[in-house]
Amino acid sequence: MPQLDWIEVSLDARGVACVTIANAAKLNTLNRAVMTALIDAVEALADQPTLRVVVLRGAGTRAFIGGADITEMATLDARSARDFITLVHRSCDVFRRLPVPVIARIQGYVLGAGLEVAAACDMRVAASDATFGMPEVRIGIPSVVEAALLPQLIGWGRTRELLLTGETIDAATAERWGLVAQVVAPEGLDEAVERRVAAMLACGPRAISAQKALIQTWENLSMRDAIQRGIDCFAASWDSDEPARMMGGFLDAMRRRKLGLSHGGNTA
Repeated sequence: MPQLDWIEVSLDARGVACVTIANAAKLNTLNRAVMTALIDAVEALADQPTLRVVVLRGAGTRAFIGGADITEMATLDARSARDFITLVHRSCDVFRRLPVPVIARIQGYVLGAGLEVAAACDMRVAASDATFGMPEVRIGIPSVVEAALLPQLIGWGRTRELLLTGETIDAATAERWGLVAQVVAPEGLDEAVERRVAAMLACGPRAISAQKALIQTWENLSMRDAIQRGIDCFAASWDSDEPARMMGGFLDAMRRRKLGLSHGGNTA
């Protein structure tokens, strides 16, 4: 995979991509250059036919993403502020639009726009040293764009607590609130991410892509319409051979296990 300024991308033989925001000296904060490079890199990944899973991380150990660049934001006016925050939104939405699952590998600070990017990922796994917060109100602006995803993850009460106080929470609290799926020691972070990667690689790629799209569709539908959309999605699964092929493999394996049991489990 090509490497762009600020963003490092690798894609292995399994179809697992690692996207690293390489601005460690500034806690991987998002300025215009970093965000533009990030969007370009992820959009290029979406065109890779072998892509199965994406892991997003920040360079170094001090931060996943430390927020948006305050130095740039301090120079904004009403017009340029709209352009800047739209770029923040695109930096989040590009992960939601990917046809494959995205795992946020979180270590260190996850603040402001960084937490919005993490919320836009499909799964979040954090090291025990991670710190989460939405401190925008402390610098005179509200939390916006993909902060709107937080109530679905942690509820309205806890969202209000984060957004209206600007205070941070530790990794254990983030796990208890449901903001992250798992917290592990920093040295176990890659292993915890890999377990989720392996689980998804064992699934049907078309089924995983359809499931991600369906989950996002459910966000904006009534229960009745969400169920109907699921019926349509289920029927469309048979547009490929994936269900028949994978179900056939499952049934064959089950028959082999039964055959082994019928012979007393003796394979010698």
